Amino acid sequence: MSTENFNHVAFLWNIAESLRGTYKEEDYRKVMIPMIVLRRFDCLLEKYNREVIKEVCESYEVIEDKEEREGIILDDLKENYEIDFPFYNTSNFTWKKLLDDSENIESNLKEYINGFSENVRSIIGKFKFKDEIEFLSKKDKLYAIVKKMGDVDLHIDAVSNNKMGYIYEEILRRFTENSAAGEQYTPREVIRLCMEMLFEGKEHLLSEKGKRISIADFCCGTGGMLSIGEEYIEKINPNAIVDVYGQEILDESFAICQADMLMKGQNPDNIRLGNTLTEDKFKNEKMRFLISNPPFGVTWKDEEKKVKDEASKGFEGRFGAGTPRVSDGSLLFLQNMISKMYDDEEGSRIAIIFNGSPLFTGDAGSGESNIRKYIIENDLLEGIIALPTDMFYNTGIATYIWVITNRKEEKRKGKIQLVNATEYYSLMRKSLGNKRKEILPEQIKEIKEIYSKFEESENCKIFDNEEFGYRKVTIERPLKLKFEVNEENIESVKDVTTFKNLAVSKKKDAAIKEVEEKEGLEKQKKVIEVLESFVGGEIYLSRDKFVKELKKRLKEKDATVSATVIKGIVGVIGVNSDDAEICRDSKGNIESNSSLRDTETIPLKEDVWEYFDREVKPHVSDAYIDESSLDNIGYEIPFTRHFYKYEELRPFSEIMKEVEELEIEIACEIKKVLS
Repeated sequence: MSTENFNHVAFLWNIAESLRGTYKEEDYRKVMIPMIVLRRFDCLLEKYNREVIKEVCESYEVIEDKEEREGIILDDLKENYEIDFPFYNTSNFTWKKLLDDSENIESNLKEYINGFSENVRSIIGKFKFKDEIEFLSKKDKLYAIVKKMGDVDLHIDAVSNNKMGYIYEEILRRFTENSAAGEQYTPREVIRLCMEMLFEGKEHLLSEKGKRISIADFCCGTGGMLSIGEEYIEKINPNAIVDVYGQEILDESFAICQADMLMKGQNPDNIRLGNTLTEDKFKNEKMRFLISNPPFGVTWKDEEKKVKDEASKGFEGRFGAGTPRVSDGSLLFLQNMISKMYDDEEGSRIAIIFNGSPLFTGDAGSGESNIRKYIIENDLLEGIIALPTDMFYNTGIATYIWVITNRKEEKRKGKIQLVNATEYYSLMRKSLGNKRKEILPEQIKEIKEIYSKFEESENCKIFDNEEFGYRKVTIERPLKLKFEVNEENIESVKDVTTFKNLAVSKKKDAAIKEVEEKEGLEKQKKVIEVLESFVGGEIYLSRDKFVKELKKRLKEKDATVSATVIKGIVGVIGVNSDDAEICRDSKGNIESNSSLRDTETIPLKEDVWEYFDREVKPHVSDAYIDESSLDNIGYEIPFTRHFYKYEELRPFSEIMKEVEELEIEIACEIKKVLS
């Protein structure tokens, strides 16, 4: 951050510090954020004559439709009075005039706010600022805060829109230093790198004269990504018409973003309040460029019913590819963005920031894997860039930029590019929370060059789409059971539920119940006697032979039991044995041994049967593939594996020498202390 920006932030933070004792530190934002927004509006309108604005507004009071009246007023102010802002204030107060009457600061400040056009009043209303005005007045703090805010110049000539964005986010960052990793603010250099990826190969589109370009962020926060995106486009093409769209769930961030867009002449109605996962505020609308940094690893348990209801509609909704586990909704945000892509000649591009979880979480058949499968098999994933750790204010975890497009260049079709940019950073002189590293402009340029070249190198790997796919194949082994009856497994039979139930009657009549249970106990006794007759006898290597003999002896003993009881006895006495015969069902099909069941992860590009003959058969000769599992296809992106560098371990002698030196050093220090 430049010194100029830092001075504004430091000044504003000093004002916030004056609230100590009146507010908890985490609540300073309730006062400071709306104060900063109001002061910015005031500075922008400062040079314009309020009486003129008031007269213009009064001249159109006869128009009943509010929206129509506002539009006519703004057009009149722009055309006849060169007031080129989509907002105004008709009150008798400016910030300076508010300071002339300390006794009535509360009522005057409220009147000043009510003098703003409807769009500004709506924004300020989101902050619930009137409650804070009353509280500050009660604590005799309101006038002092307003006076101090009057000393900071937030006019666009002093603080550009871009710098104002820095100020909002830096102040908010200080207010949220202890927030969770999922509530991160995106550092500006990361956003700039995202923009390079977002607009890669589309420079010709951006430079067309009078081109209308849409850019959207459905987790827009205070609008930092949208502002830099707009700035990026206008730098390439000052004549471009840039339409920005955003959705935000938090009232405060939404209000800041809407205020910022209003001040820059964007349509504030394109910034919409609501939960992106449950409220599609841009239903059936398409965007050319989409960018986002959704919350990392944040649960969507509260949204689960609505999300799954929409997912049940398939691709008529936004989540047709599947739903991830409820502990992390990252891939839901991406699916929402994909649903907004144009399907025309130009198509759309997406740049989204994720942590490592969406790369590999979830096995074949899981929601996450199915979403990756949909994205990759539809050739939407163009590339992934790994960022350095310690880049974000509230978390030091590894992060990645995913680049998605439905119109790949010819050379990129069917390919996915991985760029390892983890070493492209500079250490900061002073950490900001968890942020210890920054990516310098020249490093952003280097990363872009690596991506644009699309050539394999130490930090760039290119793969066919299929290389990230695999089959999770079930390997079965036949059930082979040996039967040797002994005292121990006879005792185990007594605990089998179906055997116990022989002496349980469900009859309600007590007399009948007593008779049936007595008969059951007698049958249990006979079954045990039959089993005891096997002790010390033949060891059966055939289940069919053992069952046949068991049934025969039970019949002779007049103790015939149901098939479920027989199954229970067989389950206890039979043990796995490679020497035994293969067990088959009534249709002659081989029965599998669930206790020996295993799976093999087979690359999608490899022939399953060749892999099986090479990797499995030599070790387990009787193994076979459950062919119903051949369609169990999954996708994962093991990013770090492809850039792994083996580091040779230090020699043992070198380590021991270092340990001895440390022991001598510690002994000397202890000697000094004791002497």
